[in-house]
Amino acid sequence: MSDTKTIREQIQGFPTGPGLYFMKGAKEEVLYIGKAKNLRSRVSSYFQASSDILETRGPKIAEMLNKVETVDFIETETEVDAMLKEARLIKDIQPAYNSDLLDDKTFPYLEITTGDDFPGVYITRKPRTKGSRLFGPFASAKDLRAVFVEMQKIFKFRSCNLDIRASDEKRRFFRPCILYSINQCVAPCGTRIEKAEYRAIIRDLIKFLQSKRATMLRQLKKEMEEASKAFEYEKAGVLRDRVRLIEKLDERGEPDEDVQPEVFAADPSEALVKLQKILNTPSQIRIIEGIDIANIGGKEAVGSLVKFIDGRPFKAGYRRFKIKTVEGADDYAMIAEVVKRRYKYAIAGEELWPDLILIDGGLGQLHAAETALRELFAAEADAHSESEKIENRKLKIENLRLAAIAKREEEIYLSASPLCGGRDLAKGGQGATKPLKLPRHSPVLKLLQYVRDEAHRFAQHYFHILHRKKMLGF
Repeated sequence: MSDTKTIREQIQGFPTGPGLYFMKGAKEEVLYIGKAKNLRSRVSSYFQASSDILETRGPKIAEMLNKVETVDFIETETEVDAMLKEARLIKDIQPAYNSDLLDDKTFPYLEITTGDDFPGVYITRKPRTKGSRLFGPFASAKDLRAVFVEMQKIFKFRSCNLDIRASDEKRRFFRPCILYSINQCVAPCGTRIEKAEYRAIIRDLIKFLQSKRATMLRQLKKEMEEASKAFEYEKAGVLRDRVRLIEKLDERGEPDEDVQPEVFAADPSEALVKLQKILNTPSQIRIIEGIDIANIGGKEAVGSLVKFIDGRPFKAGYRRFKIKTVEGADDYAMIAEVVKRRYKYAIAGEELWPDLILIDGGLGQLHAAETALRELFAAEADAHSESEKIENRKLKIENLRLAAIAKREEEIYLSASPLCGGRDLAKGGQGATKPLKLPRHSPVLKLLQYVRDEAHRFAQHYFHILHRKKMLGF
């Protein structure tokens, strides 16, 4: 550990508001990520002379502190923001001394199925892929469940899983559930309300969730004060609790900002079978690696690599590469550098080759990756005898496929040129100059988009978060 006195002096400059702190070891490696209501106070507690870390925090944290070289932080607007970012960064960076939040546990959403004739309202960790409106993720599932009950009392929306269609004439014979009897649902299942009237209720609910809810809170607080003055303390207590619950609705993130990619992952089984046919491989596609580049005008450029095994993210295989050899905004050269640095270990037999390398980009990015691989193979071949060249070449290229997926048009380019004498990488002679266009709802397209988007998010989103404090550890 570096000089404790120096770290204490550094911490004195930390803010007293909420945020994340990062314990970093040699070479800027992130050892531990934590959140704090008061950054300065929380981080200082690790380095107080009177603290018995072994007793209060346990042997694992005591061991970690012996490796800490520097401590850094990121400020956040709220504690909730800190909680959501902490969970995401721990899942992505996988610090050695974080034991919580490393699994696939996610934060819940409030989902409104606006694509239905009579939209339902649900608490879910697995939203629909289309036809719904999401609010969240929410920091506390318990608080969300409690406020959900209060909202249903006010708006009387349905929360059942029935398939209710306006054209279904049999609805008039259907007996509503108990929620209708206790006046907590308007029972569209039993034609107790028309479609237009019910959808107006849903529009009011969405407006309520989008706004700051100030009008309703003022009214509830006024009723609470009046009940208290009238010595109706039980009623005042109920209103007080309702106010607190409604205020909890603000303790949430935004779907587009606080991304939880694992929430939206579909079952990849069908996609992998079809992908094997498209790529014309003799065996199943199991390992896919996605590559993307992030930079600001060519400066502080970072490459990302994400790994999927059997169609699902394998976070332990994620990597970041600080671009070292490229000057300026040259994405092609940056991709080539990442490819060479990543696959030099596979060339040496120290790591497995993926079945598919997916580049975020178009034809130019694909050619850059392909050229880099060719150069790797050529350099490797020069170092072996002729018999070794043939055998190594066969082993390394037999099942390897290379592709790129372009944004906007979502076109897929497949490398058609043999790498080191290998077979064509595209079925039926599909050339790299002619993109493959898959249906918008194709499971193969969705899987490739998932890999591409994960690589992009891993490069871009967290690059910007961490770059503010220059905290990228390589």
